[in-house]
This record gives sequence, structure tokens and C-alpha cells, in this order.
Amino acid sequence: MNIRRMLFIVLPALFILNNAVAYFIFHSGRSVQESYNVMLNRVLLYKQIAGQTQDNLRAMNGYIVDRSEDSRLAFLRQKEALEVLQQKLASQNTIPATDLTFRSYTHMVDTFMTQEAGVIQAASSPDPLAYTAFYEEAERTATFIQLEGYQLIDLELSYYQPLYRQILIQTEGMNQWGVVIFILTTLISIVLAYRISLGISRPIRQLAHAAQQMSNGDLHAPIPHLPAEHEFGVLARAFGHMQDNLKALIVKETEGLEKDKQLKEMELEVLQNQMNPHFLFNSLNVLSKLALLEGAEQTSDLTVTMSNLLRYNLRKLDRPVRLRDEVEHAKQYFTIQQARFRNRIQFVLEIDEGGLDVPVPMLTLQPLLENVFVHGIEGMEEGAVIQLKITQGSGETLVAISDNGVGMSEEIRAALLDVDGEPQVAHPNGQSTGLGTRNVFKRLALFYGKKDLVHIESDPGRGTKVVLRLPAEGEEVGDVSLTDRR
Repeated sequence: MNIRRMLFIVLPALFILNNAVAYFIFHSGRSVQESYNVMLNRVLLYKQIAGQTQDNLRAMNGYIVDRSEDSRLAFLRQKEALEVLQQKLASQNTIPATDLTFRSYTHMVDTFMTQEAGVIQAASSPDPLAYTAFYEEAERTATFIQLEGYQLIDLELSYYQPLYRQILIQTEGMNQWGVVIFILTTLISIVLAYRISLGISRPIRQLAHAAQQMSNGDLHAPIPHLPAEHEFGVLARAFGHMQDNLKALIVKETEGLEKDKQLKEMELEVLQNQMNPHFLFNSLNVLSKLALLEGAEQTSDLTVTMSNLLRYNLRKLDRPVRLRDEVEHAKQYFTIQQARFRNRIQFVLEIDEGGLDVPVPMLTLQPLLENVFVHGIEGMEEGAVIQLKITQGSGETLVAISDNGVGMSEEIRAALLDVDGEPQVAHPNGQSTGLGTRNVFKRLALFYGKKDLVHIESDPGRGTKVVLRLPAEGEEVGDVSLTDRR
């Protein structure tokens, strides 16, 4: 469960629980208060009626004695007040325990008011003492009203006392439950607050630790595994992607540095073999002209070819060339070798012109041909055949260099293909096959960013076939350097 959903569930649940307890306590207190108010209103009404009957008797007696207008108005005001209380009494709801007594009490109030009217009527007769009997009856009725009121109050109190006690017990229980629920909700709130804070702080600490390790150079620092629905799961996955991207970037930078190292090694090798290239070019041109003047046209052509070959080898090695340029360079190299071996070797070309525009690192074919001459056919007296075959396949160009020479063992073949291994592989004839051939394979891997571009088929005594699978990228070579293809 994510943090947002947990907050949406926990906080409303605690709020509802606390409000429910508060509502029950409030409802219980309100019930007690309403019951108490109802009882208190009836008790007060009983007391007011008892007092009002006495006030009516006194006002009526005053009016009978002095027969003044003021006493008459005072009597009427008291009578109206008693009538109002009588109406309130008639609208009261009684409890079962006081039903009969209440009806008797109501009838006594009605009787008192009737007797009061009789007193006033008798007082108006010629006989001045005619009202006495009526007054005494009204006075006795007022006394009964007061006593009956006290009895109703006692019955009300007796009836509500157990109810009040039960309500108080319930209220006390609700108060206790309120305390328990308060403590429980407090503990739950503390636990949930701890869980939620831990759910926030723990992933932050783990991610901060991973970030600290990565900043210290440990790109293999473990990234915390968080649920996908967790808010920090997105951040953890982003950390993982960033870690993978950094690893890939470092691998590319390492390959680029390795490529630069290889180029510098080859440039150093070329520089060590230059020995004043301008002097060599001029000397070869002089020799070519001299041979031509002396009638040695073949020697002159061979000298020009050697000059072109040397000029091509002294170009910058960090610039890619077209495969077409490499083929022309290979032809010139073979021309020089054929002048050495003469009819002992045969150079066979099968070229598909459509596959000659792919970019390749400079000096790709010549080191492979040189390896064929040095290790494959140098010891053959006749019948040596070297074949260069270029075909265009689906999305790639295949370059195959094969010979019918002495071949090589499986150990040497595996060592040549292991471009990340030792840079030198000993050959049975005492020479090394490491720098030229292995550099070609390694530069191809760095140039194209792949390591499965070379395939070698060879068995001792059955010749060797080297196949290069060049991706047909169709990129412009121009001024694009090898260091730009990272």
C-alpha cells in the first residue's frame, strides 16, 4: 500500500472513530438532560400551581373585604395567571406511575377555579356571609392541590431515579469506553505515524546510501527494491536506469580510450618506420626516374608502387576510408610481393563493386595479406593462391581472404580471435602474429562497436580463410575520425 492511500484510509478512520465516541457520549448526556428538563418542568409547574392557588385565595379575599377596583384587578391578574398554568398542565405528557394522580390533580385545579367563581358570585348576593361556605371549600381544595402536587413530585422523583441511575451508569461506561478508545486511537496513531514515517525515511536513506556509493565510484551499489505502487519505487527505478546508463557510458568511454590507445600505438609504429618520409619519397622518385632512363621500366613501376604504398601507410590512421581504397592498396601491396615471389603465387580477385563503399579503418586488408605471405605461403615453392573476395549481402559486406598455405592450429586461431587477450601470439616458425592481425580485428570491433565481425576457418596443412562481416552502414567517411564513432 502506498503512502497516499494509507493516509486516505487511516486518517478518516481515526476521525470517524473519535467522532463516533464523542457522539455517543454527547447523545447520552443529551438524553439525561432532556429527561431532567422534562421532569423539572413538571415539578416546577406543580409548585407554581400550588403557589398560584394560594395567591388567588389571598387576592380573592382582599377583593371580598374592600371591594375596590384595584383589588378586583389584582384578583383578575392572579386568576389569569392560574388559567395559563392550567393550560400548561393540560398539555403535559405524564408518566405511567403518575397517570391517576395527575388526572386527579388536574380535576382539583378545575374544581378550584369553579369554586373560585362560586365565591365571587356568592359575594355579590345581599347576604354578606353567603360566600363563606364557598370560600372554605376553595381553601380546602387549594390545600389538597398543594398536597397532591407534593405527591406528584415524589412520584416523579421515584420514577426517574432508577432511570437516572441507569443513564449515569451508561454514561460512566461510555466515558470509560471513551478513555479506552482514546488510548487505543493514540497508540494506533503512534504506530501508524511510525510506520508511515519509516516508509518515507527508509527508502530515502537507502536511496541516499546508494547515491553516496555511486558518487564514490561504486557503480555496482545495490539499488533498493521497492514495490511498483510505492511512490519511491519510481525514484528507485530511475536510480537503476541512471546506474545502467552510467555503466554503459563508462564502457563506451573505456572502449574509446582503448581505441585511442590502439591508434596511438599504430601511429607510433608508423612514425618509427618513417625515418624522414620526404627523403624516402624523393629518393624513390629519383630511383624511379633513373630506372626509367636506364630502360628498366618494370623497376620504375615497382618503385612508383612502393612510393604509393609508403605514402598510403603514412596517412593518419584515425581517419576511416572506403573499402575501395583498401582494395587498391592491397593490389599495390600484392604487386610488390609478386615481384618478390614471381610465379610462385597467384592473386585472385572477386570483387562486387556494390560493396566497396562501406567505411573501414585504414590499413585493414594489407596486414591480413601480409600475415598470409609471412605465415601462410612463404615456404611454398609453387602453387600458392591468395584470394580476395568481396560480396554484398543483406545489410552487410563480406570480405574473405583465403589461401592454400600451411594453415594454423586451433590454439593460434582462438588466440587471434581473442582481441582482449595478450597482444602477442607465438607462431611455430618463431615469428609473431600479434600486432598486425590482432590490431585489425580489435580496430574493427572498436570501429563498429561489435565483436562478432571476424570468422577464421583453418586447419594445419589445409590453408586459412579469414571472413570479415562489415555492416553496410552507408555513412559518409570524409573527415569523420575513428574517435567520433563511439
